[in-house]
This record gives sequence, structure tokens and C-alpha cells, in this order.
Amino acid sequence: MEIKLSSEILEQIPGFKLGVIEYRNIMVGDSTQMLKGRLRLFQESIYFDLEKNNVTSLPGIQEWRNIFKKTGKDPNRYRHSAESLFRRVQKQNYLSSVQSAIDINNFFSLQYQVPIGIYDIDLIQGSIEIRIGKAGEEYIGLNGRKNSLERLILSSDQGGPFGSPFVDSERTLVTYNTKDAIQIIYLRPSTDKENAEKLTKSLMDMFTQIHGGDASFRILGCQ
Repeated sequence: MEIKLSSEILEQIPGFKLGVIEYRNIMVGDSTQMLKGRLRLFQESIYFDLEKNNVTSLPGIQEWRNIFKKTGKDPNRYRHSAESLFRRVQKQNYLSSVQSAIDINNFFSLQYQVPIGIYDIDLIQGSIEIRIGKAGEEYIGLNGRKNSLERLILSSDQGGPFGSPFVDSERTLVTYNTKDAIQIIYLRPSTDKENAEKLTKSLMDMFTQIHGGDASFRILGCQ
């Protein structure tokens, strides 16, 4: 699938990069007990770490807060999705299992301290552009609210915006019926290409171990 990164983002955010993974012929289902257990134990470990540290002191969380500032979005009002996950864990409002694809997204988002989105390819119209939102752009997000996308980094297709490191839309949600999906890892700009590839491949390998199918990945934004 064609995916383009806008020049505006690259100009405003030096080092900006994405990990992009395409999956074909996967089977999404209930999470295994192994995945549920790892997600729970990892959250408990993070909770104890956060007794000594602030969420905003974590390097990945801080980098993405700075990105929001650079594009003109207040990170205190619009918290990126990884920060929102950490704040839930800090309150011991632990993430419960939803389904296998979303659980893996949450697990790796906590592990890497970055936002991650996954989308049903069959629900995407044409090619994808990663760009900055324009005035008046909005969608109903997975948080159940209408969200303004102005000055947010977003993913857009011929039907308009459908994803963002803030919150994704309902339109391209991965479900039990999803067979083909595309995953976007909003990497830290400070991550070099070699480590970006290792991180992205690690996520891809765990995802295919659980869901089967075929997969390939690439890194966008590395010069």
C-alpha cells in the first residue's frame, strides 16, 4: 500500500520517522492467556516504576509531547495515545483485554513509549498520506467523541482523516473480521534507523506469531 509522508512534517520535526507494517491473511481473535498475562504483568511493573517517576519524565512520552508542541497542539489538552495509556496505568486503571490486535498495540506502545495505530486495509480508500490536520477537520474517535484534528499529525486517505497519534477514528477499526491490516508506529525522532528497524521488526514478529499471515515492514522518514 502506498503511504506518503508530507514535507511539512519533515520540515517541522527533524528526524521524524514511522515504522509501517503491512499484514495479509491474518486472523484476529481473543488474546491468548500468554498475551493477557504479559500485558497485565507489564502494567503492574510500570505502575511501581511510576511511583518514583512522573509520566512526562519518560523519554518517549516527552519526545512526543514536544512533537505536539512543534505542530501547534497543546500536549496538556491533547495527550498522545501512549501518554494516555501510561496515565491509566499510573491510576491502576489497568487496560483489560480487548482482542489480540489491539492488545499487542497497547503492549508495544507501553514498551516503546510511543503511539501505535493499526487499521483495516479493506476500510482504507486509496493511498495514505501522513500530514498535519487542517482547520475544520475532525472525526468521531475511538474515545466516542468528536475530535478536532487541526494541527495534529494524522493519517488520511481519499475519504479523509482516519488515524492520529492522539486517537484513531472508528472508520478503519481492526475487528475480528479483519484479514489485512496496516500498522503505523510513531517512532521517536531520536531513534536511529538501525534501532527503528529492530523495533519495528520485533513488533511484526510477535504480531504474526499470534495472528499468522504474511507481513512486511519499512521505515519512512529516514534520510
